[in-house]
Amino acid sequence: MATYTHGQPSVSLGDEKFRRPMVIEIIEKKMEYLRKEKTLNVYGTVFFGTAASFSGMLANFIFRHCFKVKHDALKTYASVTTLPFLSTVVAYKFLVTDALYLGNISQENCVLRSSLVGIVCGVLYPTGLAFSKTGRLAVKYHTVPLPPKGRVLLYWLLLCQTEVKAMMIPLVFQTVFGIFNGLRHYAIFESTLEKTVRDD
Repeated sequence: MATYTHGQPSVSLGDEKFRRPMVIEIIEKKMEYLRKEKTLNVYGTVFFGTAASFSGMLANFIFRHCFKVKHDALKTYASVTTLPFLSTVVAYKFLVTDALYLGNISQENCVLRSSLVGIVCGVLYPTGLAFSKTGRLAVKYHTVPLPPKGRVLLYWLLLCQTEVKAMMIPLVFQTVFGIFNGLRHYAIFESTLEKTVRDD
């Protein structure tokens, strides 16, 4: 039975025993929601980064074939897989995940940011990285004729313009997966937020 002191209700021991399991249950549910959300987000981000690594491997293979480079294979493959993976994961966390937790972006903005991370960090960056590293090796070991002065970039692009079209495959994949991952991430966040508010 509740007693009153100075106009304020005093909770009895029975009420405290009844409320304590309810509070613990609510906390456990919230923790479970956050665990599920974190696990799904980590899986999606890691898969995103892994796809960027494969883009780097494909780009490196194409440029090594075009420039006839056979030196330092392990070194170049290590860099064109590791750096795109890390850049994709970090960029996605700062531009999408953290922005969602702060409540600063809409669903459309979330999808746009996710797809841009996929295009820039998952395709353009590994392609440019593989191009620069393989080009330096080609110049160093003289595997292809040196480009004319003042037209270095154009010369390299013309040398591999046919093979580099294969990079359209990861470009399309990263764009589509970026849209899908952004929609999925936003839906998980909204669902977790609604369940948390409902339990409150």
